[in-house]
Amino acid sequence: MAMDRRDFVIGGSVLGATLLAAVGSRTAAQKSQPNGPAELKLSSQDGVIPGAALAQKVAKMAAWGMQGLEVGGGGLPGRVAEIKRALEGTPIKVSAICAGYASCLLADAAEERRKCVASMKEILTAAGELGSTGLIVVPAFNGQSNLSNREARPILVDLLREVGDHAQRCGTRLLLEPLNRGEAFFLRQLADAASICRDVNNPGVGMMGDFYHMYIEETSDLGAFLSAGQYLHHVHLASRRRVLPGQDDRSFVGGFRGLQMIGYRDFCSFECGVEGDREVEIPKALAFLRNQWREAEAMT
Repeated sequence: MAMDRRDFVIGGSVLGATLLAAVGSRTAAQKSQPNGPAELKLSSQDGVIPGAALAQKVAKMAAWGMQGLEVGGGGLPGRVAEIKRALEGTPIKVSAICAGYASCLLADAAEERRKCVASMKEILTAAGELGSTGLIVVPAFNGQSNLSNREARPILVDLLREVGDHAQRCGTRLLLEPLNRGEAFFLRQLADAASICRDVNNPGVGMMGDFYHMYIEETSDLGAFLSAGQYLHHVHLASRRRVLPGQDDRSFVGGFRGLQMIGYRDFCSFECGVEGDREVEIPKALAFLRNQWREAEAMT
């Protein structure tokens, strides 16, 4: 029988145990999140949650024991008051802001790149007002840029330093998102994003990981999160078919163990479709994830 690539890392074989031990020793020398033991803080994009109004969605999330709300960046400066009202008196906090900026950071034309930077700064200002962990940014989708990787990287690092300074002043950060090869030519693995964050060397610039993209591009969820380390500040949750966790055979145990090993304490947020009744399926997915987190803890 062929061995699944994740079974190779998280399975019960002697080889799997040896690899885990090696990874654990490597992590001991790696700087981890400074805020204490890891915590599973469940969040969702607002579009995944049923409800006619944002306040109704937030009430459902609180009742289901969730902690975070992820909103889109489009028009965010004009929505700050609305979002604050919806969250008032609830345990729900704003997690990440998903995109919504103009143009592309790696556009061919410098004036388009400046337009993107200006748009991001406006969203980051609003994100800071909301106490968000950061603005999710894809440097370029397929078809948005003709720059080669060699040309794109120094341009990106230079722009990120500027945007990172603004994010830091606002009390938030920019979050680089690696995608899969079907969606982006540039930045597809978490280790690549971490190396860019290292070179930018700015507290206003971090990164995120997405379980859907990671299934396509990474050989190990655990290893990918270890490679992200201190720079990881958001995680997207989706199965291998981009539906709710638990709605197919996608395991999250290895990835969750990686998050635990780096002391991750930011949000894990649904970015996915839902098969079936959302009122039924979302609570089931939350229970599934909490159980997967416990299974990961048992791997120690």
